[in-house]
Amino acid sequence: MSSTLLEVTRSAHEEVERLERLVVKDLQRDPASGRERLFQGHRVRNVIETIISTTDKLIEIYEDKDSARKDEIAALGGQTATGGTNVFSAFYDRLKEIREYHRRHPVGLVADAAAEYEELLKEEPVIEFSGEEAFGRYLDMHELYNEFINSKFGERIEYSAFLETFSQTHNIPLKLKLTRQYREYLEHLLEYLISFFQRTEPLQDLDRIYIKVEAEFEEQWEDGKIIGWENKGLENGHTSSGEFALDLDYYSTVEELMEVGPEKLKEALAARGLKTGGTVAQRAERLFLTKHTPLEKLDRKHFAKGYRGLEENVAGAILQQNGTMKEIALLEGKMQKMCELLNEVILQTKENVEKKQALTYEEMEAEREEEEIQADSESDEDDQQIYNPLKLPMGWDGKPIPYWLYKLHGLGQEFKCEICGNYSYWGRRAFERHFKEWRHQHGMRCLNIPNTKNFNEITSIEEAKALWERIQERSGLNKWRPDLEEEYEDREGNIYNKKTYTDLQRQGLI
Repeated sequence: MSSTLLEVTRSAHEEVERLERLVVKDLQRDPASGRERLFQGHRVRNVIETIISTTDKLIEIYEDKDSARKDEIAALGGQTATGGTNVFSAFYDRLKEIREYHRRHPVGLVADAAAEYEELLKEEPVIEFSGEEAFGRYLDMHELYNEFINSKFGERIEYSAFLETFSQTHNIPLKLKLTRQYREYLEHLLEYLISFFQRTEPLQDLDRIYIKVEAEFEEQWEDGKIIGWENKGLENGHTSSGEFALDLDYYSTVEELMEVGPEKLKEALAARGLKTGGTVAQRAERLFLTKHTPLEKLDRKHFAKGYRGLEENVAGAILQQNGTMKEIALLEGKMQKMCELLNEVILQTKENVEKKQALTYEEMEAEREEEEIQADSESDEDDQQIYNPLKLPMGWDGKPIPYWLYKLHGLGQEFKCEICGNYSYWGRRAFERHFKEWRHQHGMRCLNIPNTKNFNEITSIEEAKALWERIQERSGLNKWRPDLEEEYEDREGNIYNKKTYTDLQRQGLI
């Protein structure tokens, strides 16, 4: 028996209700760990996507563009082609179809809803994370880092410094932002951040967030309040014959200009009213002529047919470049919004990178094994039930320590260390212990100062540098100084040091 349209509709409604109950039952369960919480989020997200697709099919059925649903309802009422009704004929036709179906399928399988629920709730979706991402704990931006340091707009910095500054795009000059290389880098960066966010926060509605970002961006763009794009480039009238779609001051040879690509060269030539045909080298040579020669003095053979003059081409270039600038500025705005959403992960990634730099391979392996054991055995359920309004630290038994012990050890006292990046240490004991830990050792290594006992209790960078200079000067007193200790003898056998002997010889007294 072929499924009727009304049966498909009924089945779809039943499927939607069943999936909604499944989502409620799944969300009522408290996950035992961060990994379980991530699995739960992806399970719910997959079910919601199934509900959406099923609902779209229902909407299509109810719209009934081909009148199939209307015809089937009419057939159920026994309406004939002449307009009359024959209810009994329609009833016996349906009864015949049902009997034929059960004759062909004598044993029908009845689905066990409870068993199916349990299977779906135990499912662990496949979530792809790289080893560096540690199942969503850290970012893996090494490819983007290599793309940044090997670009014309980037600079040679450490990976940890890149993690701290990659969102600060306002420091990049405007002429470098208009290059294709920068736009491709922005697209790759935004693509990775979105991918990571969707893998770690599957229940967040990113489309709704971006709608709000785009609306705010339009207002700020019109008011000229976007950081780094306040002047909007060509809108303020600072346009010359050398500042159309490309800034030729940035290119010193034709070969460098060829790297822009044929499409960008064609756009720049068209903006100036020049011919756009030929090879990439010919286009670059033709465009490079305008770097030192104004358009008014350029040979007319280089201009395209129908050239209307400089002013109209300038207007076209303004519209074209403003569109490009707006797109790039919007990409930056979306990227910075993603950085706000992933701010905590970015900080954890930076701390993890700095920590790895101070560890040996054996220590890194031991820490990795310890994290795997903790991931298997940790349970957040007990932590959520603990009443801790004063935010006291946890003791060895997993419960808050007594308040009197908290006051005795001074755990409410904060110590900041500038060498550790203004990191806070709570309590005197933790502060004294941190001078031997990896974060302080890494900070001293960055200052090129040995982390000896002489520098205990020193948290200021300036004080550490001043003390190191004094130590170097003091150690220099025991060194041999040739100008004072090297001996010279004259003809009469008198002994002088090098400085005295040189002075007397210069005066002609020896």
